[in-house]
Amino acid sequence: MTGALARYEKRVSGPILDRIDLQIDVPAVEVEKLVGGGLVSESSEEVRQRVQKARDRQTERFSEEKINCNGEMGSKEIKKYCPLDAESQGILLMALKQLNLSARSYNKAIKVARTIADLVGSQSIAMNHVAEALQYRFQ
Repeated sequence: MTGALARYEKRVSGPILDRIDLQIDVPAVEVEKLVGGGLVSESSEEVRQRVQKARDRQTERFSEEKINCNGEMGSKEIKKYCPLDAESQGILLMALKQLNLSARSYNKAIKVARTIADLVGSQSIAMNHVAEALQYRFQ
């Protein structure tokens, strides 16, 4: 790990870090891009609408359950609502071995991948969703 996260990792135990879903080191924006208008991004309203659609998908998905969102899923719900294709399972198993993931980290990566899939409107979790979720955990 690099940057600020590496500094915190030295002071925070592994089990505590395991409970943090997203761990992202955000680099400073280059002054030229900031002043020159080189940054292109979604408006807050577009992001709000995309997030609301993802939340609506989760509400519908869990209408028969006692949970409301992906982050509340336990291992039973993960198996039911987060099937992974062979490619996605392969990248996750590789990360499990190479990064020495705990069971908690493994499940969190799947839940984050499910949320990423929801945000882009995908019914299933694809390999790129799993890869992105792993990047958020292990930059």
